[in-house]
Amino acid sequence: MVQPASTVLQTSAADIELVHVSKQYGDALAVDAIDLRIPGGAYCCLLGPSGCGKTSTLRMIAGHESVSDGDILIGGRNVTREEPASRGTAMVFQSYALFPHLSALDNVAFSLKMRGVAKEARRKRAGELLELVAMSAYAARKPAQLSGGQQQRVALARALLNQPRCLLLDEPLSALDPFLRVQMRAELKRWQKELGITFVHVTHSQEEAMALADLVVVMSHGHVEQSGTPHEVFNRPRTEFVARFLGGHNVLGANGRLFTVRADHLRIAPHGVTPVQASSGEGGVSRFGGVACTVREAEYQGTHLRMTLDPLDGSPELVSVLRDADYDPQRFGPDARVTVWWDEQDAHPLAA
Repeated sequence: MVQPASTVLQTSAADIELVHVSKQYGDALAVDAIDLRIPGGAYCCLLGPSGCGKTSTLRMIAGHESVSDGDILIGGRNVTREEPASRGTAMVFQSYALFPHLSALDNVAFSLKMRGVAKEARRKRAGELLELVAMSAYAARKPAQLSGGQQQRVALARALLNQPRCLLLDEPLSALDPFLRVQMRAELKRWQKELGITFVHVTHSQEEAMALADLVVVMSHGHVEQSGTPHEVFNRPRTEFVARFLGGHNVLGANGRLFTVRADHLRIAPHGVTPVQASSGEGGVSRFGGVACTVREAEYQGTHLRMTLDPLDGSPELVSVLRDADYDPQRFGPDARVTVWWDEQDAHPLAA
């Protein structure tokens, strides 16, 4: 039976604060004077494309990269110049970095061995942590005899051995197949809630960040573009970059301003059915649009179809979501002419 996390990991969460933190590699500025506060006990995902600075930020928090400028505080203590071992953090690497010649149990217990802890005591402690991550049955196996998900569990147990206040994860799910990735995602969220410690998780997957995080931090070119709850960031993207990177949004322009309309809020009808502006008849809400388009493709996704539309005026493509039950290949199939519109209340303005 898996032990309650509270009996295995007696520690407390710590908040993390980055104050004007920069990281420079030669002439390249990887992280540019960012300010960020991660509350204690939160699950934070640093989200962005390759090269945006998210992994450098994580490694600076861990102490595996030096800070070029600024300060890092963990639990209110300035750790900017401290060694990784004294920060109260632990890191799970993308490759898991398990010792191939050691069993799962000895991999978890390794740091206690290096500190001179007696064999029986260190194996007892490692066994408790393997039980926490449901790996007791595989304690004697070496990494090559474990699946990717099992190796990740061992790496997590090893990271928890020293009772960290913050757990740092560098794209921990990227090497897993899609089915296992979803399964392990649920496990990570459960462990974080049970352990009650701060998780900081680097990912380039929007779906992963939305599913896991209490706090999503979207990064681009070394800057924080936006931070907030998944609901806030997805429904009210601050910039065009955030809207486009998260996906599911259409970026439109009118009167010199940009705004977004979510794909599931963009309506489509056969060409000529909907005027440029008409009352929807629902509480006086106005509908806008009247954009004439050609259907480029209709991608079946089970419950719905993802419609990619090319405006006839040459403006950027639009994306709409249509329920499977409403899809008519004669009216909405490839090369069909359609008109798109949206409700005024569904248009979200972007920062200049």
